[in-house]
Amino acid sequence: MTNGVQIGFSVNEILALASLATGACWLGWKLRSRRLVAVPEKKPLWVSFGAELFVVVALMFTCRVAVADWPKVPSGSMEPTLRVGDYLLVNHLAYGPRLPFTNTAIEFGQPQRGDVVVFRFPLDVSEFYVKRLVGVAGDVVTFKDGAVTVNGAPFDVQVVSEGVGPKVAAEDRGQWLLRETTEGSSRTIKVNPFMMGRLGVAGMAEQCTSARAGAWQCTVPVGQYLMMGDNRDNSADSRVWGFLPHEQVYGKAVRVLFNLHDLSRAWTAL
Repeated sequence: MTNGVQIGFSVNEILALASLATGACWLGWKLRSRRLVAVPEKKPLWVSFGAELFVVVALMFTCRVAVADWPKVPSGSMEPTLRVGDYLLVNHLAYGPRLPFTNTAIEFGQPQRGDVVVFRFPLDVSEFYVKRLVGVAGDVVTFKDGAVTVNGAPFDVQVVSEGVGPKVAAEDRGQWLLRETTEGSSRTIKVNPFMMGRLGVAGMAEQCTSARAGAWQCTVPVGQYLMMGDNRDNSADSRVWGFLPHEQVYGKAVRVLFNLHDLSRAWTAL
């Protein structure tokens, strides 16, 4: 997996280009207006849709890159923590913003075990993924039937729901919800009782050993992280594409801002 500079092209990069374009229009209009005796009543289109939008576009770009972002959750790989349609509040100041078009960062902090992390997908850095950080460099992560433990700690898993009853969400029916605690961090995970984490570790063969389907152990390499979805049997994560390089980390998801299909999820802490 490549650890060098990779080019990504997403909303932030589009805003960066828009900032440059409108900034050039703004500067051009400033220089031109100095030579005019009087400002014309009807401004050229490049002024109306360029120079006058510069401040707005630049502020949007600055906020998304340096302070916060609000991506939408497209899949159920992080259920039940995140639901399809959730808009997330992503804090860039938690780890430090990354410059657009590159993976260069101004680092303020380091990701920690249990964080819900937004990152550039290592196989296509124009895409952003959100997963749970399970292991940092040097950690020995043990996986068994959907649950994980770190550095030899005993498994601490409690059944929350067996996926039956009128109060169970439609997407959780027939699934087990388990309360998993590792290294003092707790979260609710979802496991298919007919699969129980049988997904292997194809992307991490050199650092992992597997006793059987659904039972393996991995040592996380330096400068990388082991990422997993809370929906353990329906998540394309490190078990499929390998460890996450540190330079692809984008920010920390801290809250659900809102979900148009379920307003009760607004401002839910992660």
